[in-house]
Amino acid sequence: MKKVTIKDAKNLGLLPEEFKMIKKILGRTPNYTELAIYSAMWSEHTSYKNSIKWLKTLPRKGKCLLAEAGSENAGIVDIGENYACVFKIESHNHPSAIEPYQGAATGVGGINRDIFTTGARPIAQLNSLRFGNIALEKTKWLLDGVVRGIGDYGNSFGVPVVSGEVYFDDCYNENPLVNAMSVGIVKKNKIISATAKGIGNPVYIIGSQTGKDGIHGASFASADLNENSAEKITSVQVGDPFMEKILLEATQELNEQGLIVAMQDMGAAGIICSTSEMSARGKVGMKIHLDKVPLRQQDMEPWEILLSESQERMLMIVEKGNEQKVEKILEKWDIGYAIIGEVIKEDKLYFYFNNKIVAEVPASSLVLGGGAPVYERKAKKPKYIKKLKTFNIKKIKKEEEKYIEAAKFLVQLPTIASKRWIYEQYDTMVRTNNITTNFPADAGLINIKETSKILGVTVDCNSHYVWANPYKGAQIAVAEAARNLVCSGVKPLAITNCLNFGNPYNPEVYWQFVEVIRGMAKACKAFNTPVTGGNVSFYNQIKKGKKIIPIFPTPVIGMLGITEKENIMTLAFKQKGDMIYLIGPIKDDINQSQYLINYHKIKESPAPFFDLKWEKYLQKIMIELVKLKLINSAHDVSEGGLFICLLESAIPNKLGFDITTDSEIRLDSFLFGEAQGRVVVTVSSKNEPYFLDFMIEKKVPFITLGHVTKGEFRIDDISYGFVSDYENLYMNAINKIMEKNV
Repeated sequence: MKKVTIKDAKNLGLLPEEFKMIKKILGRTPNYTELAIYSAMWSEHTSYKNSIKWLKTLPRKGKCLLAEAGSENAGIVDIGENYACVFKIESHNHPSAIEPYQGAATGVGGINRDIFTTGARPIAQLNSLRFGNIALEKTKWLLDGVVRGIGDYGNSFGVPVVSGEVYFDDCYNENPLVNAMSVGIVKKNKIISATAKGIGNPVYIIGSQTGKDGIHGASFASADLNENSAEKITSVQVGDPFMEKILLEATQELNEQGLIVAMQDMGAAGIICSTSEMSARGKVGMKIHLDKVPLRQQDMEPWEILLSESQERMLMIVEKGNEQKVEKILEKWDIGYAIIGEVIKEDKLYFYFNNKIVAEVPASSLVLGGGAPVYERKAKKPKYIKKLKTFNIKKIKKEEEKYIEAAKFLVQLPTIASKRWIYEQYDTMVRTNNITTNFPADAGLINIKETSKILGVTVDCNSHYVWANPYKGAQIAVAEAARNLVCSGVKPLAITNCLNFGNPYNPEVYWQFVEVIRGMAKACKAFNTPVTGGNVSFYNQIKKGKKIIPIFPTPVIGMLGITEKENIMTLAFKQKGDMIYLIGPIKDDINQSQYLINYHKIKESPAPFFDLKWEKYLQKIMIELVKLKLINSAHDVSEGGLFICLLESAIPNKLGFDITTDSEIRLDSFLFGEAQGRVVVTVSSKNEPYFLDFMIEKKVPFITLGHVTKGEFRIDDISYGFVSDYENLYMNAINKIMEKNV
């Protein structure tokens, strides 16, 4: 066998010092298969080597957590009545950039497998998507492929999409972000661990056969995208949702019979990842016979079998003696399987091929928290931050005669407009537990039929805010996720995150990353929402001439909460005559608003107003208002400002509004500014005295805006038009762009 060199290590993405570390761990020079193993397991995507030091500073403990962050396949939260909720978000950015359909589809498949390998049944999906300028043909192609991939896989697998977000910005022109979140439930006594145990227990591979698709996928996700990335098309996996569906049902039956000792999905880095992580958690090892792995391509080398990321495969450990029972169930479901090894006491992974050892490595040396390297990169505050502070709102002319035009412009912005063209391709009704299909709310609401509980879920991040101020922007992302939940009547419990950044070796990118972690930690502590796990995706960027420009830092927050079935709240206006109130501070602030960025074409301004202490109090107030049944609707003010908030509340029941603005505040700030910590609520005439008494007693800042009307939008006695006009613009903006080109 050819002796490997430092050049081979470099070609596989390993640093010179890492090659030395490997030789020291093994006490010898590795062979090519072993080098490939370390390349995959020590990649950023798998080891978090450039991020783990800071990730460990996030709050990771809480009363409701049943598993600490990183200890299992996904976060596990106690939701009461003997049930747990399992949830996680992950990225599939690079695969989606070069093959959007399969990249997005396999992202959905992978995150669902992370959920059901814990024993949970997936009941809801969410996604957070970022694309470039929708006027570009490439963006339209990416959007179409990603949406079809998510829809086709999720619809076939049978889990509803209950919520999500989609943003468009030039910084994502060549590097879209596809972040997929899945949520499942399981009885607490049926949770399956991903920890290998039981010396002599057989190790099964179950599911699809292994091919060459996805080889070096983890390394591919840990490198910069460039014009040659499309040549790495074999790094994109191919999904089969129907195989995944029967895998789900088969593993559910195996779990019901108590036949699974441990199980893990084969995602990034395939067999080597599952064997090493499961072994390291249990402080054991494995002997694995790679020639016993069922293949669909017969010319595969041992290292290719180890690193393949073929989809719909699991590594499963069962108790010795139960093989016949296990195989009977797998055969019933027509699931392919093979016993490929056994658990051993030693901290070693022995990989055999035709009875010859092809690799011998300590399991603990491969994994996060074990022998994998940990780095802290150089951080430097970007120069642009200083420039943002020079923005002065007085430079923006007050042109009140143009604000109707501005309102109609904002309504049609792809970031703000209805995402109907997207969500109509998703099955939102399957399993019939998605309440928000006919009950629009700020968060996705899921009926847990086996209990008295409603689960609230959301994904949130405004990357413009984070770019302008990573520390504050990350806090806003957490706060808005929590605000969406409380406006729906749901108490926040915990978060998962998907942290999307540029190259960590760029000091300005690393500074953004560190500041985001600091901000996220502070906000999570304030809201008592511990971090259950998630994903870091570095190396997201675009090329502009000779310049490499990182995407805006995009730390997507996936948040989960719980409430009783009688305590849910809608964002929709209910009836003509209801009073409209704005809760929260009024600020002369258009910083980083869609109005400033897109209407006035000014991208350089600070992050908008935000007060963490007030946010915490606001969320307590909102939960109480819903429980006391003092309000008929609640909707938080976010992208597009107050006007878009009112519009989105008006459209569902085709109602209007008549409001009076604050004369001390610029009208464009009042209507289109995005100062944080504000919620619009409506109150019936019957409840108004009680609502006012409550707000005064609790010392909550609020103003009376006006009242709900039959269908006209009136602001300061000026007609801005009718709900039907705006509904047409809002609902069809993306459809018109895409249907011409797809």
